[in-house]
Amino acid sequence: MGLLAAPLGTGTGYAQDTDTRTARTAAVSAPPTRQEEFPQLTPAVARQLDRAVRKVLAEAEVPGVMVALSAPGKGEYVRSFGVADKSTGRPMTTDLYMRIGSETKTFTVTALLELVDQGKVGLDDPIGQYVDGVPNGDEITLRELAGMRSGLYNYSEDPDFFKALTSNPRKPFTPQELLAYSFKHPVMFEPDARFYYSNTNLILLGLVIEKVSGMKINDYIDKYVTTPAGLPHTVFPVGAEFPTPHAQGYTDQTADGRVQDATDWNPSWAWAAGAMVSDLADLRKWARILATGTLLEPKTQAERLKVVDALPGTGYGLGIFNVQGWIGHNGSLPGYESLTVFLPEAQATLVVLLNTDTAAEGEEPSTLFGRAITEIVTPQHVFDLPAQGGAGTPPPR
Repeated sequence: MGLLAAPLGTGTGYAQDTDTRTARTAAVSAPPTRQEEFPQLTPAVARQLDRAVRKVLAEAEVPGVMVALSAPGKGEYVRSFGVADKSTGRPMTTDLYMRIGSETKTFTVTALLELVDQGKVGLDDPIGQYVDGVPNGDEITLRELAGMRSGLYNYSEDPDFFKALTSNPRKPFTPQELLAYSFKHPVMFEPDARFYYSNTNLILLGLVIEKVSGMKINDYIDKYVTTPAGLPHTVFPVGAEFPTPHAQGYTDQTADGRVQDATDWNPSWAWAAGAMVSDLADLRKWARILATGTLLEPKTQAERLKVVDALPGTGYGLGIFNVQGWIGHNGSLPGYESLTVFLPEAQATLVVLLNTDTAAEGEEPSTLFGRAITEIVTPQHVFDLPAQGGAGTPPPR
């Protein structure tokens, strides 16, 4: 994905039939009712978490990771492990910028929903009203794009796209080029018939935001999302620029399958689906803002949080996941993975940032960290995002 390139990210494709889905709404604004289940983050618990994180770090061969876990009245656990740069041995620290892959989707969809609140777009408007040439464009709605139910092929699974990206990873891509990789494939199913994680959907929503607002999406998100949210270190790069200090990122999503340093690869190929950069402090704030709808009207946030079954134990709303009660998104693109989630029941926040996207026995390393941590602190709400179907796809998952 991040589910980014993986769901919680832009992930590889996965489809879920409509007749097996059930609608659920996450009540994130309600006061916590079972906060006593979340433990005090004592030194003893911290030692448990240290052991669990180090175990995943070693077994998944992750160079470095940073983790932040907190809940009101329970303390906080903020740590970094491993290295930010394998060539120099520079340690990973909690103040580094990281690429966040598909977590970008949460910012793009928030921007779209702000336009909904302003009455400038409607969730049930067809995409063809804003972008020409979309297959089934008169039937696919903005809601279905945001909810990963459009039926449009995921451009990042196209073999020609993979070849173009891996042969020249510093190449800039335009949104129109990305859509062309998708639109040469037939529509996979009728709108709203299934869940299928597709980065194509977010490229289209990015174009909608630009057309309706009259602004470039990076400028719109800066002015109306990250600035009002108080996120000074969260940026939408227009090219390969990467604020410093940052960690080096390592990937095996290469033409020959060998691990390479992907730090300076151009993320324009992910654009509104996965190009953004942030840091631990900002994402800790964003987890709560995203889950509680601070920037949106309550009725719009309620629409966002109406999730339908997407994967076992996992629901997807409008650009947001609910994994065993943890609400948010993951992200993955070459060299980096991220996970930012909020548990309303305990008002708890978990953020994980790491500098590789190389899978470990078919699983996202961000999921491995999320599972190991939540098994300790919230055993009734274990973050366990199922692996996606599909192979050879570079994130944003």
